[in-house]
Amino acid sequence: MTNRIFIIAHAPLAQAMRDCAMHVYPECAATVIALDVLPNAEPEDTLTQARQALAGAEGDGLLVLTDIFGATPANVAQKMVANNGNAKLIAGVNLPMLFRAVCYRHEPLDALVTRALVGGTQGVMQVAITAPQNQNRRIHDQNHHDHQQ
Repeated sequence: MTNRIFIIAHAPLAQAMRDCAMHVYPECAATVIALDVLPNAEPEDTLTQARQALAGAEGDGLLVLTDIFGATPANVAQKMVANNGNAKLIAGVNLPMLFRAVCYRHEPLDALVTRALVGGTQGVMQVAITAPQNQNRRIHDQNHHDHQQ
């Protein structure tokens, strides 16, 4: 069992995210599909493009990842999964979420959704900024000019 992962987002995010995933996981190229939605794209045209993009994709289930809930890519994605019992949709995609989904694409679809959500949330964190160890700090005094000519 392998699930397809479909990224649909505002251009150029979807393809850029797929490219990142292919850099790390090139073996999953047949199961990760991307569709960039252009600024003036009509939702009906985008839905047609999305269906065409998935037509030849390998996989049993379908995990759709989109960028912003309520925007055109997410609205199109909702239409795609609405009557498909073997498809799930997650909005708010980030790279840790995508990597987690790719790593666990062989799991059942519900487990894959859980893994992707955990990866996405764990990948968002505040990083403490500290001064590098053993670095001398320069003290500005009256005799030192940073911008001497």
